[in-house]
Amino acid sequence: MPVVVMLSSSLLWSRVLAMLFSCVAFSVAIHGAMVREQPAGDWCLFSWGFSFAGTALVLLVELCGLQSRAPVSWKNFPITFACYASLFCLSASIIFPLYFVKGFQTSNQSYDYRIVSLVFSCLATIAYLTEVSISKARPGELAGYMATVPGLLKVCETFVACIIFVFISDPNAYESHAALKWCMAVYCVCFILSAVVIVLCVGECTGCLPFPFARFLSAYALLAVAMYLSATIIWPIYKFDRKHGGTPTRPSQCGSKPGLCGFDKLMAVAVLTGVNFILYLADLIYSARLVFVSV
Repeated sequence: MPVVVMLSSSLLWSRVLAMLFSCVAFSVAIHGAMVREQPAGDWCLFSWGFSFAGTALVLLVELCGLQSRAPVSWKNFPITFACYASLFCLSASIIFPLYFVKGFQTSNQSYDYRIVSLVFSCLATIAYLTEVSISKARPGELAGYMATVPGLLKVCETFVACIIFVFISDPNAYESHAALKWCMAVYCVCFILSAVVIVLCVGECTGCLPFPFARFLSAYALLAVAMYLSATIIWPIYKFDRKHGGTPTRPSQCGSKPGLCGFDKLMAVAVLTGVNFILYLADLIYSARLVFVSV
């Protein structure tokens, strides 16, 4: 029988606070914020619910001493989940006010619930970022790959790619030119390869590869940098240059309704493409210097 051991540590309390904050944000939004049946509301509810459920599972496993029985690498799973949860809560903290706070009457009762959900979403983001900061590997430390900077960058890369997919879910956004289809291919290929790396590390399957894992990481990072550099250049040219059928200015009707209009989403894709290029470039630099990690 596993024995529950209560550990008094900053890591434990950061997880407890993150779980409570995400639970409050989710519960208040469900109770009176009136955000259901809208895609943006569903995303925020999923982000808070996913974060709460995953953190509760991590706490249960660790407090009951079941790490050795878990079917995943416990050196890699908790920090991977915490990083994803921080990004989910951060995205909810940005999306929620755009769709459910901006432009609404402050005297409405549901508005008060929305403010409470927003505040606790921000607190959950801070708590998860604190957990990641405490858990990440320090120079000279023997740790799992996902606890290192390149491992955390992989999480950020896949998450940013997911947000890009949400913004270009309409095929009309990329089917008008072959160059835009190339950008879509870049997002898909790099996302799949980064996700494969994360799965291999969390599942402790890196030794099954027919080639050295470190060499694969460096080669993939170099390829991703080159591909994202091309997309960072091509996407704005074909979306915002009038010579290539783009729209250089934001339509006036975009400011008359909450949320993001079509132009805003295309601009967000351009910005996020640049962000992922920077992430992959940092990944390449760190991967080349990584010598203290045991995967």
